[in-house]
This record gives sequence, structure tokens and C-alpha cells, in this order.
Amino acid sequence: MPHVLDTAVWTEHRAAVFGAAYRILGSVADAEDITQEVWLKAHRSDLTEVADLRAWLVTVAARRAYDELRSARARRETYTGPWLPEPLLTGPDAAEPVLVDELVSTAVLLVLEELTPAERVALVLHDAFGLPFAEVAGVLGGSPAAARQHASRARRRVAAVRDRPRTAADRAEHARVLAAFRAACEAGDLDALIRLLHPDAVYLTDGGGRVRAARKPITGGTRVAEVLLRVARRLFADLPRTSRRIEAGGEPALLVLRGGRPLCVDTLHVVDGRILALHRVLNPDKLRHL
Repeated sequence: MPHVLDTAVWTEHRAAVFGAAYRILGSVADAEDITQEVWLKAHRSDLTEVADLRAWLVTVAARRAYDELRSARARRETYTGPWLPEPLLTGPDAAEPVLVDELVSTAVLLVLEELTPAERVALVLHDAFGLPFAEVAGVLGGSPAAARQHASRARRRVAAVRDRPRTAADRAEHARVLAAFRAACEAGDLDALIRLLHPDAVYLTDGGGRVRAARKPITGGTRVAEVLLRVARRLFADLPRTSRRIEAGGEPALLVLRGGRPLCVDTLHVVDGRILALHRVLNPDKLRHL
């Protein structure tokens, strides 16, 4: 291994560095900052004795993200309204290559938010990046046995959501429901929206106190449909509405623009052919990268 990191080698591993930070933090901006920090640290370090560069880079990113997550938890306790992860553009919409797995979907990222920082880091490093528990323990500051327990608890929480007795949509079904949702919203068709929404649907909006948004979850398919159309009439009374399908977190999503500027990103959790959860990111700080 050369003693310095050249640009070509860094480019090969950048997606893993960013991916580790994003899975731990759920923030594109913070993950980008940590990625830049890792690049600077690696560029200035003597890597002669590093046997596995990818693991070394991911570990550096995880250690920094772990510190950031612990302080972020305190900030999120005072966050205005529901907190949702920043939409991560993937597939053809991504400016840089992105590693995609279930841990970057909105539904799973919300589960990761419920874990302790140690559980989240252990799950990401071991299950997503294949680091042995001895290395995970080095990041967490405990024993390999403790790291294994953290990952096991986290895995059970994620599995409990994944294995619920409902049929999750495949990609084609997800895209079909998203297209129907988009058409119903743009047409103002209340009946069509009610048919698309599960009776137990939950609608979460993240405005972060920066824009007007519901500060508590809205529940019930009919209620959610009525709120969606009422909000649309207010938002688009004087400016044109456009929308386009994007890929965010490895899943089809909807980018809505108002007057040509990003207004929100909608991601859907579709089960049994209907929308069980609608997550809308309105906070402009979380849309800057779009």
C-alpha cells in the first residue's frame, strides 16, 4: 500500500465512506462533511501499515459519525415536529455513486433513529460493511462481545419492521402506486387518494420549524387525503406545481416543485398495494442538495 492516498484510490472508496456516515446519521449534509474530513485525514496520514484501506476509511468515518450522532440526539430532542432523514438521491439521480441497501430506505432509517447510537453503529459497520466485531468494538470503545450484542439488538428491531405480516411492495408495485398518488394529488381527486391510502395510513411531515408543517403525525386514510388536498390548495394557489419521479433511498419517490424550486420530497411505504405511511420532507435545509 502506498504511504499516501491518491485521488483514484480515494474515488474507489468514497461511496463506502459516505455510505457509512449517512447510515449512521441520516443526513446528507453531515455525511458529506464527514466524508471530506476523512479524505483530509487519509491524505495526510501515512498508510504504509494499513492492510485494508476500505475498512480503515470506513472506521474513521464511523468514529466521527458516532461522535456526531451522540450530540445530534440531544438536538433532535428539541427539533420542531417530526424528524425525517434527508432524502438521499440514488440510482440515475445521484451525482456520485451511492451504495444502496435497505438501511438507506426511509422506513428503515426511522427504525435506526430509535436505536441507541452504539446499536446503530454496530449494525451499520458489521451488517452493511462487514467489519468484524473486534474493529466495531474499537469504534465503540467496548469489547467485541458487547459490540456483537449491540448489533444483535439492532438487527431484531429492524427485522421486526421488515417481517410484519403484510406484503411489502416490490419495485414495480411501488412505482405504480407512486404514479397513481402523483396523479390523484395533481388532479385534486379525493376519492382516488382515499382508495390509495391504507385505512391506518400515517402522514409525517418534516418542516423543522423552517416552514409550515404538521407537528404531529396525521392518521387515517381519509383524514390524510383531506389534509393533502387542503395543503395543496394553499401551497399552489398562486404558483405553478410540477413534480417528477426520482429515486431516493433506493426507492421511487416524488420531488415536488413550487415555482420551479424544490418544495418537498415524498416517500411512500407501500404494503398490500396501498400507502401505509407517507413521509414528506419540507425542511428547506434538507433539500439544498436536490
